[in-house]
Amino acid sequence: MIKYLRMMAMISILVITAGCQMGQSTSASDAMAANAEMDREAKAALQSLYTKTPQARALAQRAKGILVFPDVLKAGLIAGAHHGEGELIENGKVTGYYATTAASYGLQAGVQRFGYVMFFMTYSAMNDLKNVNGFEVGVGPNIVVVDSGMAKSMTTSTAQSDVYAFIFNQKGLMAGLGLQGSKITRLNR
Repeated sequence: MIKYLRMMAMISILVITAGCQMGQSTSASDAMAANAEMDREAKAALQSLYTKTPQARALAQRAKGILVFPDVLKAGLIAGAHHGEGELIENGKVTGYYATTAASYGLQAGVQRFGYVMFFMTYSAMNDLKNVNGFEVGVGPNIVVVDSGMAKSMTTSTAQSDVYAFIFNQKGLMAGLGLQGSKITRLNR
């Protein structure tokens, strides 16, 4: 039984990895089309977040940068992984493309899609993202994951952390959802 569960976990991780690799393009025109599609998805994701959580829009107005991952896939059975691609927006302009990846092990089963947005409130937090090869969530700047209850009581005067993260648009069934241990890397496009 343990061998079967391990094999299923490895298959889950391989499926996610293969799906991520298939989306990589090689020509300049393919990269431009992928970037344009990512821009549309990121704008739609931000609009969805702002509609459901108006406090996020208030944070966005003060943020030094906004990192948007509109579609992240998480799957697992004992061992799991998540992966997604997104973009960094500074002063209303896209300044880079990033990938988020994590692996986990423990009591988990299922498949889920979700989006998340990180609001970088300080320049030092932005520098950590831009200058570190493989920014790790949970290491470095203080990151607060905002749930719907916390968002209702948050104001721009009570927002004192370096980074705020909002998880939204969850679809599917997966026990447990968090960003701890996620690694964010810059994509060369």
